[in-house]
Amino acid sequence: MDTDDFITTLRREGRLLADAAQRSGLDAPVPSCPQWQVRDLLRHVGAVHRWAAAFVAERRTAPVEWDESAPGDAALLDWYRALHSGLADTLAGAPADTDCWTFLPAPSPLAFWARRQAHETTIHRIDAQSALGAERDPVDTAFASDGLDELLTGFHVRKRSRVRTNRPRSLRVLAADHPGGDWLVHLSAEPPVVERAVPGAADCTLSGPATALYLALWNRGPYDGLSVEGDGALVELWQRTSAV
Repeated sequence: MDTDDFITTLRREGRLLADAAQRSGLDAPVPSCPQWQVRDLLRHVGAVHRWAAAFVAERRTAPVEWDESAPGDAALLDWYRALHSGLADTLAGAPADTDCWTFLPAPSPLAFWARRQAHETTIHRIDAQSALGAERDPVDTAFASDGLDELLTGFHVRKRSRVRTNRPRSLRVLAADHPGGDWLVHLSAEPPVVERAVPGAADCTLSGPATALYLALWNRGPYDGLSVEGDGALVELWQRTSAV
């Protein structure tokens, strides 16, 4: 997927999120985020969108904390829609060689922010539709596989990952319906080390459709329909410790 694809996805997912929030109401609980109501979801994602857009628009090269301020309930949904639209427009209008701060490896800062915000918005769109209680819109297979790659090779190789084992173990994550959707996660007392599409055996293999894996590993879907071969304790470890 390229940057334009991610921006297109970001636009669609943000609109779906806002539509679900409008239909559910701000008081609706968010089952996948037990401490939140829909208003908390809108405040969080809107603040993240504002924070991300500023890095690109202002060419910020150092990290800053995001501003968590948000308006009251009467203006909250329109506030979110405006920040979402502003982020997408900022990304779409930015030069390809824009230089700004990022926090995961990427071909360019612009590619990073488009990808990160597309996945951020998709995951929280799923939250918003869960609060609505309606059937959730599907996630594209290629996009889901990309989200697994970002999670495994980006987030979980950082020092802050809590997925650790006292002795070396290996977990393979296999998206059976997408070419190249194969990751070998080496677990130890240190941060995980992840290799893409490496042949050989693993202590446990977790496999299934890319979309089902995406939802499960981002803690937004069940593991029931996935295949677990080998030491299932590694899947249980992931479920307990993998929150980003």
